[in-house]
This record gives sequence, C-alpha cells and structure tokens, in this order.
Amino acid sequence: MRLKKEQIDRLAEKILAELTSAELLSFKKDRTVLLSAIKETIREDISKEAALETEAERLLEQTLRASGCGADIDRHRMLKLIKQRLAKERNIVL
Repeated sequence: MRLKKEQIDRLAEKILAELTSAELLSFKKDRTVLLSAIKETIREDISKEAALETEAERLLEQTLRASGCGADIDRHRMLKLIKQRLAKERNIVL
C-alpha cells in the first residue's frame, strides 16, 4: 500500500486520538514522541508489505517460467495466493 507522508501523519494522529479517547494509553513521555513512534511503525509496516509484494512477484515469475504455462494462469489470483502464504509464514498482517 502506498501512502503519502500527509496520509501517514493523519493516520497516526487518528490512531493516537482514538487510543487516547478510549483511555487505552496514558502518556509517560511527550505526545510528539508517541506520535513519531506510531508514524515510524506505520512506515515500517508499509515497507515490509512492499518487500513482501516484491518477493511474491519474483516467486510468481520463477514459478511461471519453471512450469511453462503462464498463459493459462490467472496471474492476479496467483500473486494474491503467494502473498498470503508469504505473509502467513512471516507473521505479517495484510
């Protein structure tokens, strides 16, 4: 998933506001420190998902070349299945 910096900022603000209003967290440090940590976590998660996508595409191409039957396969569905399997193996939530 591609998110612009502004979208990540808004998402982090929304997460922090929701957690605060539900009284699920209390501030031990400055609010900006926590907000920065949330933003960094979102960026890391997006990066992991992008790496997973790249790996899935590589495996799909490798599989199609090995089988020699690329024309008969729904590439989008196959890519989705490969991504799901890799995500499960690596404990990544999509």
